Amino acid sequence: MGYASYTIQRNGETIEAGYGIDATCEEPGCDADIDRGLAHLCGQTPGGDEHGCGGYYCGSHLCIGPSDETGDLCGRCTAALARTQREDA
Repeated sequence: MGYASYTIQRNGETIEAGYGIDATCEEPGCDADIDRGLAHLCGQTPGGDEHGCGGYYCGSHLCIGPSDETGDLCGRCTAALARTQREDA
């Protein structure tokens, strides 16, 4: 099985994902063309996980993650992780 096209559940909705699926950056106000491949994914798991929302973002709105455990994160998830880490300290 390849990763060009598959379906996932995210926020109670079934969506198509994979590097063969054309999409637009999910950052409000951004209209950059992307695909729904893992390179544009917030977090490690399509559909969302403990650290990432599972959204798909362009390079301007996806930050390099602080660790392999988190994966790359959008700005909101990066801020949420920073808050959690401060609270846990």
